[in-house]
Amino acid sequence: MNVVFMGTPEFACPALAALAGSQHTLVAVVTGPDAIAGRGHRLTACQTKVTALRLKLPIFQPQSLRDESFIQAMADMKADVFVVIAFRILPERLFMLPRHGSINIHASLLPKYRGAAPLRHALLDGQTETGLTSFFLTRQVDEGSIISQVSIPIGPEENYTSLSHRLAELSGPFLLETLELIARPGFTPSRQDPALATPAPKIKPEDGAIDWRQARRKIHDHIRAFSEHPGAYTVFREQKLKILDSRLGDFSSVPPLAPGQLHVRDQELFVGAGDGPLGIMTLLPQGKRAMDARSFVNGYRIGGKQTFDMTERR
Repeated sequence: MNVVFMGTPEFACPALAALAGSQHTLVAVVTGPDAIAGRGHRLTACQTKVTALRLKLPIFQPQSLRDESFIQAMADMKADVFVVIAFRILPERLFMLPRHGSINIHASLLPKYRGAAPLRHALLDGQTETGLTSFFLTRQVDEGSIISQVSIPIGPEENYTSLSHRLAELSGPFLLETLELIARPGFTPSRQDPALATPAPKIKPEDGAIDWRQARRKIHDHIRAFSEHPGAYTVFREQKLKILDSRLGDFSSVPPLAPGQLHVRDQELFVGAGDGPLGIMTLLPQGKRAMDARSFVNGYRIGGKQTFDMTERR
C-alpha cells in the first residue's frame, strides 16, 4: 500500500522505521514545524523529522493541517492509508482522503484512556496492564472502530519512560500487522463500547505537584507517571525539587513520620506519606543534576525534622 505517515515525538520513530523497511511504499512523512528548543534557543527538528531525514523520505511540515495547498498535496499523493502516531488532530477533509481511510496507533487498550496522555494516566491509576490499539479516525477523538489490539503488563516499578519505550518498540510490528488486516478482503473492525470509556486528558507540569498526605502507593505511582519529564515535584528550602524515583517496602523500623517529614537511616532517605514512609531513591534539585539519595543527604545535610513541603495544585 501507499502510505503517508504522520507523527512528531520519538515515540513515533520505531513505527516509522518499520514502515520504511516494509513492503509498503512510504510516499511522505508529515510532522510538526521546527521549534525553538534547548538552552541555546536554536531552531530544532522533532525526532520524527530527524528519522525521516535519515531514511531520505519526503517531508511535509505544515503550520496548519487545514491549509489548502497542504490538503491538495496530500490528495495528490493518492495514498491508500494515512498512519497517525502521536500527532495532531486531523480535520475530516484530511483523514477522509485515503482509499482505506486514516488509522491511529494509540497507547492504551481503548476505549480505556482516550486522550492525549494515556500512559501517564494508566500509571497514575496504578494499572497493571496497558497496550496498543489501532483504529480508524473519525470526527470524535479516539472513538473510531478498532482494528487490532495488543496488551503488555506494566511492571510494579516501571515508570513512564521505560513503559513508553517498550510500547514504541512494539508499535512497528503492530503497525505492519494492522496494515495487513485492513488490506484483507472482508475485514470488519469492531466498534468501541462507550460505556467502558475513561478519559486521559493532557498532563500539565503543575499536575506533577506531590501531595504527601496521600497514601504512599498513590505517591509512588504519581512519581512513576511523571518520570524524568516533566517530573513529580515538591518544595524543599523554598525551591522546587523533583523526585525521579521512589520505592515501597517494609519500612516498619522507620519511626512514624508526618506527611512530608524526612528521616535518614544509614544514608537512606524516607519521607512521610499519609499511611507510612516512602523510600526516596533519586532527586533532581532545581538548577542541578540528578542525584541519588545518599548524595542528597550528604550534600544538603539532611537531618532532624526537615520536611518536603506541599504545593497547592492549580
